[in-house]
Amino acid sequence: MTEASLLDQSKIPEVLRRRYFWALATLLFLFCLRVLGQILVAFLHVSFLPPMEEWMSGVVPYPELLTAQILIIALYGKVCLDFFHEHGFFTTPRRPLGTGLLIFGSLYFGVMVIRYTIRMSLYSHERWTGGCIPIFFHWVLSSFILVLGSYHWRTTQRPAKPGIGKRLLQGTAAVAALLCISAWATSQMG
Repeated sequence: MTEASLLDQSKIPEVLRRRYFWALATLLFLFCLRVLGQILVAFLHVSFLPPMEEWMSGVVPYPELLTAQILIIALYGKVCLDFFHEHGFFTTPRRPLGTGLLIFGSLYFGVMVIRYTIRMSLYSHERWTGGCIPIFFHWVLSSFILVLGSYHWRTTQRPAKPGIGKRLLQGTAAVAALLCISAWATSQMG
């Protein structure tokens, strides 16, 4: 990466970084509430929250899920700390990182929208929120990725237009991703 591809971090308005910090911190807080809620149900058997089966999709056993959630909180927490202190790995603008995060976050969000649509079509008696706690919080996690990607995308100078080879490769990757998502969605319907 060349120095020309990065904006001087001091030129990024503090107000812009603060807005990103608050957006990221809010999304992290929502996810922490989800993890806390599930812990309260799993270990303290509180009755004022939905039962455990509402919190789980059943794909990952709870001990492994809790471990993954704690790791996500640690990573997202580090991102928020970097934004709070206005320096660090996650606040140094990197356009390729922004591009990657925006692509991944968009696919992740899109797959969860498809998952929600499939769930609502298969379990119409649970409309609109029944069994959707995991899906809603995947939206929160993917939104965090999209906000972070947006920061990196917006705060770097645009590189020269990519050549035809790179554009063909990007198009092929997009088509492959869409085919994989379509195959997954079709398998969920069957």
